[in-house]
Order: sequence, then C-alpha cells, then structure tokens
Amino acid sequence: MDRRRPPQTEEGWYVLHDFRSVDWDAWRNAPERRRARALEEGIDYLSSAAALADVDAEEGGSAVFSVIGHEADFMVLHLRPTIADLDALERRFEGTALAEFTEHTDSYLSVTEVSGYMSEEYFEEGGEADSGIARYIESRLEPEIPDAEYVSFYPMDKRRDAERNWYDLPFDERAEYMSGHGDIGRQYAGRVTQIISGSVGLDDHEWGVTLFADDPADIKELLYEMRFDPSSSRFGEFGRFRFGRRFAPENLGALLSGERVSQEVDEGDRHGHGHGHDHGSSHGHGGNDRSSGHHGDSNGHGHAQGSDNEDDSDVRDELEDLGVYAGKPHGEDVHAVVLYSAADVDELFEEVQGLRANFDHYDSHVKTAVYDAEGDGDKSEAAVVSLWETERAANTAAGFLGDLPKIVRQAGDDGDSWGTMGMFYAVEPDHRGDFVGTFEEVGDALADMDGHRKTTLLANLEDENDMFIASRWDAREDAMAFFRSDAFAETVEWGRDILTERPRHVFLA
Repeated sequence: MDRRRPPQTEEGWYVLHDFRSVDWDAWRNAPERRRARALEEGIDYLSSAAALADVDAEEGGSAVFSVIGHEADFMVLHLRPTIADLDALERRFEGTALAEFTEHTDSYLSVTEVSGYMSEEYFEEGGEADSGIARYIESRLEPEIPDAEYVSFYPMDKRRDAERNWYDLPFDERAEYMSGHGDIGRQYAGRVTQIISGSVGLDDHEWGVTLFADDPADIKELLYEMRFDPSSSRFGEFGRFRFGRRFAPENLGALLSGERVSQEVDEGDRHGHGHGHDHGSSHGHGGNDRSSGHHGDSNGHGHAQGSDNEDDSDVRDELEDLGVYAGKPHGEDVHAVVLYSAADVDELFEEVQGLRANFDHYDSHVKTAVYDAEGDGDKSEAAVVSLWETERAANTAAGFLGDLPKIVRQAGDDGDSWGTMGMFYAVEPDHRGDFVGTFEEVGDALADMDGHRKTTLLANLEDENDMFIASRWDAREDAMAFFRSDAFAETVEWGRDILTERPRHVFLA
C-alpha cells in the first residue's frame, strides 16, 4: 500500500476569529451608568488589542468588524505569535463589563500556514528558494491585517470521499491543482488580500480563509471564479461564510447605537453618542501625490542593497555629511522591489501591466514600471521596479513579481557585492541628451575606480525622462570612495539644473 507524500508546512502566527452577539434587550434596559462603563471598557479592550499592548515584541495584529446577519453582531480578529497570547486575550474580554452584554456565539482557531505546494525549495535542507518567494512566504506567515473595509471568513476542507479523495492523489497532481488555483488568486492582487491558516487538530475544519477587500463585489467575483477551478469544484468543501465591515474600536458606541460605523474615528463615539458618520474606508496614507516633488540641493545615489538597518543608518549619516541626499528612514521614502528579467521587453511590459492594474487598488502602491538599459547598457536584461509605501506590501508584491517571465535575479540578492541605486531621476526633456552623455562620462570615470563592477542607466519604457542608475561594487567602502570623489560632486552640482525633482535613496525589500 502506497503512502502519499504530504507537502511540508511551516506555521507562523496563531489566529482567532472571535464572534460575539449583543443581548440587545439587556443593553436597552440597562442603566446609563452601566452602559457607559461597558462601552468604556470595551473600547479600551479593543484599542489595546489593536495597539498590541499585550505582547512585548509588538508582533501580530487585531481588528474589529461589524458582522452582517444573524450569527453575530461583531467579530474580533486576533493574530498573535503564540496560543497563550490568544488565550489571554479571550479571557481578558470576558473580564470586561461589555462581556456581560454579549454572547460568545462562535469562534475559529487556526495558525497561518504555507506549504511545499508553493515552493519545495523553501523547505529543502540547504535549499535556496528565490528571494522574492521567500519574502512572500514570510509575509504569509506573519501577515498584516489589511486596512480594507470588508472581510469575508470561511472554513474549508478537501474532500475525502470514495470518488474524490484529495489525500489519495500523488503529490505532483495536487501541486498542479494548487498552481492553477493560485493563478486565479494572482489575478486579484491588489483587489483582494487573503490570510490562509491551517486548523487541522485546532478546529472543526482543515483551513480558515480570511479575505479582505475595499469592494465586496471583488470578494464575490474571486470566489465565484474559483468555484469553476477543479481544485474547488472537485475537491473543495466549504463551511459557513461570515461577512463584515471593519470599524475603529473608538466607534463601538455607534455600533451599539445602531448607527453606521467606519474606520474613521469619531471622538463622540467614545462616550456612546457618536453620530456614526460613514466616511468610507480610511487607510491613513494621506494624499495621492506620490512624487512629493522633493526639490533640493543635491543628487542622491544612496545605499540600497546588502545591509541591515544599522548599516543603512550609518550610510545615510555619511552621505549627509557629504551633502548627498539619501532620504529619511520614514515618511517620504518608499520601499522598492527591483527584479531583472531576460524576457523580451515587450512581453515583460505586457505581463507587468496586468499586475499593475491590480496593484493600483492598494493605497500603498506608488508605481510599478519596466525599465530598459540606455545606450551601451546591458540590453540582455530589463528591470521591473515596484515602489510601495510599506515594506510588508513590497514583500507581498515581490511574490507576485517573482512569477514574471525569465526573472534572473532580484536586486539585493548578490551577497558577494555591495549595491547602490539612485532613483527618481526625473530629467527635464530638453536636457535628456545631456543627462545620458554625462552619465557616459561618469561611467568612464567609474571604470577606473577600485572595486567598481558595473553601472547601468535604465529608462522607463513609458516615460523616457524617468531613469534610475544601478551600480555594483566589491564593498561599501568602494562605493563611498566614489561619493567622496570630485567627479561625483561635480555631477551633483550639475544635476540641479536639469532634474525636475531630487532623486533619493530607496529601501529594497
């Protein structure tokens, strides 16, 4: 009798979906003083959970959602590193005055999970998974609860009946099914975000699936399309679906008053008499002006690859002493994923366009573009640059971008060298030729510098005046020697007159 090979799995944070119904008769009949206390303690509990006040390392996340339908009035979603953390959170709620007015109608316990279906190399001893896939896997194991307005949660199993037994299929066949299933999900990148968690031995089903979106129709469309995929149509068994809207803990009073709730904080709700104005989904990212127009005194060609945070901070300080603008650790900087592909540039551009349409649904997405080498640069490789406001979003995007055709490497992977990357070279159209010519002159100077390996100028296929410069060096000190050189200082001075905005350092995720 053959024993099928199970995929290896890795587990991350534990997940609790906690469903509560309100005893509305008790709430209406309670004295105002008792309701005020319940509301205050309920807000304090939800706010402290969202602020991760219960864990030392500030790992995990919590959010609260109003639940539409008869099964619950609200759901609290907790992600924490250990089950002990969840156990304490659940008991702590029972100690609040709000708990006296609620009934614990349901719950679901699971743990974030990835399996060998995604990347066998990730699990092999001594194996080296693609760095983009590795970062994507890590983001799946320790996910951030999205700021999306809507949530849908459901448990599911794989069939084990006489005619269709998922667990009796060979590994390669199961992997093929899962690959096709994943292809559908990738089409919704930027529109629907998912947290997949395993629950074998923890709850009644085998997995829990939590979907987040700003448009509920996107969730419906995704699930409808997946129904026709063989992985679901032949082998999927689904539990009950629950659907809700996220709201700020401070707006608990609006929920209990029967008013509309949202993620916008209305301070009146803290006292139980808020107006419940619904301002829609609030993501807290500010305006939509991504370029920021950082005009300034100097060019920036800052350190980007192969360092930890402390090293990065040291480089920033040293560049600042040299008068080189390298951005700031937070705020105006962006996080970048840069991959190089040997695919035909037109084919690559078409693939990137499809991903970008989905990325644009995320407020944290700055831009994604294809760049090709200028002049005598390396025409065998084009670059895909994806810029994000948060590192976690960049890591997630890296997983999708890693599936682009003929990806040969990701910036930051070359462990035996040190990289710099200057971005946001927005050139005045009338000076584009001057910029390219000056780059060639600087390139000649670089060729004679100790430790210099390669420098390439690349231009955006959609905007030839948008460029970036990528360099490789034997070591950090070799690159810093260039930044201290007269040739670089002269380039900085000259660049003030021909660039529309200041280039700056970016982080590489």
